[in-house]
Amino acid sequence: MGLLHPCGYDGDTSGRCRCRPEQIKRYQDKLSGPLLDRIDLHITVPALPIADLQSAQAGETSKQVRERVAAAHQHQLKRQRKVNNELSPSEIDEYIKLGDSEKQLLQLAQQRLNLSARGYHRVLRVARTIADLANSTDINSAHVSEALSYRSKE
Repeated sequence: MGLLHPCGYDGDTSGRCRCRPEQIKRYQDKLSGPLLDRIDLHITVPALPIADLQSAQAGETSKQVRERVAAAHQHQLKRQRKVNNELSPSEIDEYIKLGDSEKQLLQLAQQRLNLSARGYHRVLRVARTIADLANSTDINSAHVSEALSYRSKE
């Protein structure tokens, strides 16, 4: 798994993590695969160096993000009368269409990441949401790749 440490400092370059490998393994073994499979996004957010914080580039404002999320939400309700995370497996087949390259990418990822059916469907829902946030009617390989990157636990 690689990302979860009992101290909470996994990936911190300051050296605050003092966990021994056997502690990390014991901690990770407590988390079952079926439990982790129910979490859509597995993301490591490293601490930013102070220099990066002091010279932060302007990004989207909260208002812009809120508007983009509201628009994506409305697209979902208009398309399927519910949000993406509420789609059943049969509704996923109806509303989430993939091209051949996206299908191949998911097939490869399913083999490499050993995705369960639940994990596979969660990736599709997240990819659909990423496409909605990008105001894209179709789900492309970049959307699927991004959704898969949120599943990786390495």
